[in-house]
Amino acid sequence: MNTDVQHPWQQEEIIRHTQRLLHSYQHWMGQSLFDLSIPPEDLAQALFEAPFVVVSHGTETDPIFNYGNRKALELWELSWEEFTQMPSRKTAEEGIQQERNNLLTDTLSKGFRNYSGVRISSTGKRFYIEKGIIWNVLDEQNQRCGQASLFSNWKFV
Repeated sequence: MNTDVQHPWQQEEIIRHTQRLLHSYQHWMGQSLFDLSIPPEDLAQALFEAPFVVVSHGTETDPIFNYGNRKALELWELSWEEFTQMPSRKTAEEGIQQERNNLLTDTLSKGFRNYSGVRISSTGKRFYIEKGIIWNVLDEQNQRCGQASLFSNWKFV
């Protein structure tokens, strides 16, 4: 395994994406997850190794994950390569995908939303997310470039 895959937070693209995630979170929530004056490389590592789950997907018709921190990779039981090739819809069972789609659509217009719900790992383990947050990710020109989610409370069901 090469260093970029073992430590994706060291990639220039991921460092830049981490900045977008953190600045967008601050934009919508009015507070920061980390001190944003810390060097970008250190922030990228801190977010990747955070004790909570952070994931994001792009704006494709069937959005693909473009970020998952270590906690997310562990929870979904996937490698970085596997996770960042997976459509985000695959985290929800078919029966609740419409509910998930409605949440994502509602977030588009409101900027962020709180949520709870059941998701599923790559091996079929179901878990219930409590007090999650989903927000629109903005690029350097304040244009929406995806959505992200953060949660620290979950239990297997």
